[in-house]
Amino acid sequence: MTPPETSPDQPLITILDDEPEIRLMLADALNEAGFRTKGFARATEFEAALKSTAPDVCLVDLGLPDKDGLALVHRLALESGAAIIIISGRAQVQDRVTGLELGADDYIIKPFDPAEVVARVRARLRKTRSEDKVSDTARFAGWTAHFERYVLTDSEGVETPFSHAEGEVLRLFLESPKRLVSRARMQEILGGAAGESFDRAMDVRISRLRTKLREDPKNPRLIKTIYGAGYIFLGDVKWE
Repeated sequence: MTPPETSPDQPLITILDDEPEIRLMLADALNEAGFRTKGFARATEFEAALKSTAPDVCLVDLGLPDKDGLALVHRLALESGAAIIIISGRAQVQDRVTGLELGADDYIIKPFDPAEVVARVRARLRKTRSEDKVSDTARFAGWTAHFERYVLTDSEGVETPFSHAEGEVLRLFLESPKRLVSRARMQEILGGAAGESFDRAMDVRISRLRTKLREDPKNPRLIKTIYGAGYIFLGDVKWE
């Protein structure tokens, strides 16, 4: 079957994997689903392409021949607005936790069904489009969150970057101020399988947000933990 033609308006999915068979399999499945794709065997080639390319979703293998895959994921999370999906043969819970902690949005274990990858990509893009329909700037407690640039600005104009994954959690809190956000709701809204790895990833993201908001770790004033229930954001929020 000939895959449908794609246009520059359709989402671009980059595939970083040193195995040509996997790159081809993923590209065929994604092209068939109507996505544009670009494949890379090495991290250096991928990073060079990012200077002139803005992918919507990055599929990243951790076992790269020239760079550490986790370090690359962390850099992408901090510097790119793309969603990041790790595809790896590392199946241990700690590997998945580490990948999510470093900023990945999802984690798929090899071997996989290409249809599952297509479904995960579609889910990420649906979530991104829903976020694009709402305001991109929120003001609260002397801070301004710029979601289009993934930057927090304090009252003095000092900027602190946050990752795509951290931004998802922050937006969830800012859209539900002074209301309990349960773990179950976080899992439902943010996606991912419920369990230890999700809980630990959320704990890390919230800890990092508190650090960037200069919260007292022993007595945070904005993001409060309600033990056994979830979290509550106590600030007044104005969206622009």
